Amino acid sequence: MSNAIVMPKVGQAVESCMLSEWCKKVGEPVQAGEVLFRFETDKSVFDEEAKESGIFLAAFFEEGDDIPCLTNIGAIGQPGEDVEALRPRGNGKEPVQETTEKVAEILSPTQNPVLAARSPATAKEEIFASPRAKHLAEKLGVNYRSAAATGAEGRIIEVDIRRLAATGASSTQAAFEACGGTPRGNGTGLGGRITLKNLTESVSPCILTPDSVSDVATESEYTDVKLSNVRKVTAKAMTQSLTSMAQLTHTVSFDATTIMELRKKLKNTDSAFGAPRITINDMILYAVSRVLMHHPDLNANFLGDKMRHFHHVNLGIAVDTPRGLLVPTLFHADTKSLTQISEEARALAEKCRQGSVKPEQMQGASFTVSNLGSFGIEHFTPIVNPPQTGILGVDCTVDRIRSVNGALSVYPAMGLSLTYDHRALDGAPASRFLQELRTTLENFYAILI
Repeated sequence: MSNAIVMPKVGQAVESCMLSEWCKKVGEPVQAGEVLFRFETDKSVFDEEAKESGIFLAAFFEEGDDIPCLTNIGAIGQPGEDVEALRPRGNGKEPVQETTEKVAEILSPTQNPVLAARSPATAKEEIFASPRAKHLAEKLGVNYRSAAATGAEGRIIEVDIRRLAATGASSTQAAFEACGGTPRGNGTGLGGRITLKNLTESVSPCILTPDSVSDVATESEYTDVKLSNVRKVTAKAMTQSLTSMAQLTHTVSFDATTIMELRKKLKNTDSAFGAPRITINDMILYAVSRVLMHHPDLNANFLGDKMRHFHHVNLGIAVDTPRGLLVPTLFHADTKSLTQISEEARALAEKCRQGSVKPEQMQGASFTVSNLGSFGIEHFTPIVNPPQTGILGVDCTVDRIRSVNGALSVYPAMGLSLTYDHRALDGAPASRFLQELRTTLENFYAILI
C-alpha cells in the first residue's frame, strides 16, 4: 500500500507552506531518511526527509505551489500501487504527473464525438472555460483559448487543457491573438511555446497584424519571476501597514563621537580579552531597550480598542537575507547586557540568512529597529510592523560643523528616524522618546554604569 507524503506543519501560526523543490523525481527510489523535498514558510526554509523507503510514485503539486499544511503532496510505495486515494480533493489543484495510459485516452478523438466535431475557438469568439481549466492552463503554460471544448454547452474543461498541453500546441497569449487562432510549428519559448518573436522569424506560418508587431520587442525584454513566500508576506504586511495606520515620521541626529570612540577601544581589546565584537548597531539596540521602558506607548501593540503594553522590551531586528527582509525578535532585551545583546542579535541574524530561524523567533516583537547605515543611507522612512506602534530607522554618520565657544568644529552626526502610529500616541511623546534616546547615545557610558 502506498504512503502519503504530507506537507508538515511548523508552528501554530503557520497555515500553509511553499513547496520549494522536489529533491527526487517521480519513479526514483527513495530511502527513509533521505531529503525528499524542501519547503519554506514566510520565515524559514526546511528540508523534509522521507519517512519510509520505496519508489516516489507521484507528485500532486509543483515546485512553487503554496500548499495548506498537513495536505498530501505526493506518494511513496511500490511500483504499480494505486495513489488516487491519497490525492487531495477539492482544493483546486490538479495532478502534476499523468500516467501514459490516461494521456493516451484523453488524446484519442474517437473516445469523444464532441471533440471530433468541435475545433479550437478563434481569438474573437467569446470563450467559456471553467475556473479550474483556466488555472490548469496557467500552470501548464498553454493558452486555454486554443483548446477544443468538450464540456457542456461548449465549455472548456480540465481534460481539454490536458489534451492541449499533451499535443504541444501551445503559444503565448500575444502570439495566439496575433494569428487569430492557434499558431502551428515549433516555438522557442518556455516549454516550446510559440512566441511573437517566432512568428516574425517564420517559425510558425502566421501573418502578423500591424497592431501586434509593436508587442514583439516588449515580450522579449522582460522576465517574469514568481514571488517568494517571504516577498508575498512582506508585500501584504507593508500594504496593510500603510493603509491601516496613521503613520508619521520624526527625524533627529545625535553626536556619535562617544559610541564611535567606545567602538574603537573595544575593537582594539576584543582579541586580547576574548570579548565579543561589539558593533555600533549593538550599542543602539542596547540604548533603545533601556529608553523604551520609559515610553510604554511605543513598547506596545495597538489592538483597535485597546493598547497592549509590554513589561519587557521584545526587540525586532530587521535583517537583510538572500530571501528578503526578515525580522527576528530579541526577547527581554531590556534585561540583557551589551555583550548578550551583541551575541544574540548576531546569532539571530545568522539563522535568518541560513534559513534556520524558527517561527516562534519571528513573533512577539513590541518594537523594531532597522539599520541602513551600512548602505550609506542618510535618511529613510521605515514602515511600522503592525500591530506594533513604532519602528526606529538608523542612518549612516555624516560629518557636520558646529560652533563650540566661537570656534567651528567637525563632528560625526548619526540620524535616527522614528515612524509611529499616530492612533496610539501623539507627536509630543514620540519626540520625547527621540530626545531621551539621543541624550542616552551621546552619554553612552552612563547607561553602561
